[in-house]
Amino acid sequence: MVLPNSFYARKDVVKIARELLGKVLVTTFDGALTSGMIVEVEAYAGATDKASHAYGNRRTTRTEVMYMQGGAAYVYLCYGIHHLFNVVTNVQDVPHAILIRAIEPLEGIDAMLERRGKEKLTPALTAGPGAMSQALGIYTAHTGTSLQGHIRIEDRGIKIPKKYIVAATRVGVAYAMDDALRPYRFYIKDNRFVSKGKGL
Repeated sequence: MVLPNSFYARKDVVKIARELLGKVLVTTFDGALTSGMIVEVEAYAGATDKASHAYGNRRTTRTEVMYMQGGAAYVYLCYGIHHLFNVVTNVQDVPHAILIRAIEPLEGIDAMLERRGKEKLTPALTAGPGAMSQALGIYTAHTGTSLQGHIRIEDRGIKIPKKYIVAATRVGVAYAMDDALRPYRFYIKDNRFVSKGKGL
């Protein structure tokens, strides 16, 4: 089942982030279906979160999509190289978002390998947000698109027991000072496709 917009429109971005673990991120581009189970995410709590692009209700051409109704894609370019895929949550004008950091590949692995220029399936294929987006064919051109179409997240009945969900600090947000310490990154314990990011 494709997650409905009501799943994303809820107020608690941290709760939604945790619930995304075990869901399946799917893309269908140019006749290729690719998918993977979400194994690592980071929550960003908008105006009150110094690590968020929308801290202080900052609005720019890039971040405007974060103010959309929950259920849209927010894709931005990091270091001019990596296309990072985020899920917009909450209601219109509340800029919450969740970065999808890693997936465990399920379908379309040959297409993922081709996109990444790799020959065999290893964690490097989709561990880390830049690698993951490239493997799934997601680019900044997709920012603002609905998560009900070519990019979607499905509930396939995979349940992750609470004891396997780890809460940690986010990666690369030391600039956010005290907010960098928020335990807003969640990942599945011992899953080999979780990125090597160490937090902060």
